[in-house]
Amino acid sequence: MASACDTCPSAQGCTSQSTCPSLNGGRANQAPGLEAANPNSSIKKVIGVASGKGGVGKSFVTCALAVELARKGLKVGILDADVTGPSIPRAFGLVEILTADDDNNIHPAVTRELGIKAVSLNLLVDDEEAPVIWRGPVISGLVKQFWTDVNWGTLDVLLIDMPPGTGDVPLTVFQSIPVDGIVMVSTPQDLVSMIVSKARNMAAMMHVNILGLVENMSYIVCPHCGDKISLFGDDKVLKRSVEAAGLSILDEMPLDSANTELMDTGRAEEIKGLLAVNAADLIARMATTPDVPEEA
Repeated sequence: MASACDTCPSAQGCTSQSTCPSLNGGRANQAPGLEAANPNSSIKKVIGVASGKGGVGKSFVTCALAVELARKGLKVGILDADVTGPSIPRAFGLVEILTADDDNNIHPAVTRELGIKAVSLNLLVDDEEAPVIWRGPVISGLVKQFWTDVNWGTLDVLLIDMPPGTGDVPLTVFQSIPVDGIVMVSTPQDLVSMIVSKARNMAAMMHVNILGLVENMSYIVCPHCGDKISLFGDDKVLKRSVEAAGLSILDEMPLDSANTELMDTGRAEEIKGLLAVNAADLIARMATTPDVPEEA
């Protein structure tokens, strides 16, 4: 397979490889220090899904966003950067081992119904339950390879399911991959609101745009009367914290046992209800609105 440089008429003597859109997933003006995407990939927007702590349903929100965007007709991929706790393959019922072509380009798995592409460590190992006992730099290197060595093809949106916290992998993602925005995930608890601020401050320090926050497990719907019941009581503290950080709550998602079962049985493409619709609408607009060239 020929590379972009092999077929480029201006390749001889080229001094612009760092800014060449053919070498950066269709992106011009690649910032210094960022890794070029696989030369066969053309990705319009890269969106991270992040949380300050584990257990808030970040991977579920990632899946819900992917499904909602795919139902809108967008071409969607998921880069599972949560290497020590990968859950994307099981959620979509993906079990095949990923392969590479003669040029060492890894090809992602593709979901059955909506054609969502996915890459995860669990799609590279024989035993998905084997523990990942790796040091941070090794894990970070693998995540970087998911960007540089995977032939994603043409995507409107690549979602990055990031591990919780502010450690090695989030830092690698922010420093190596041209992330266009971050969707934060939280639950309506006092402690979580403080942790959200930590993650938000990290993103701000790395000059990454935060699109807003999705409040997961916000409520349950009574099966008898249909009323919404807040699981954690009054969530005004979280809302005040989010507003103080200059953010907005894009969506409030319920805890729904039916969707939990779909995730556990590999049927995430059947997720029910209008979930993360505002976040998905925002991302879809970003992916379908032409970028305005910067003035010289």
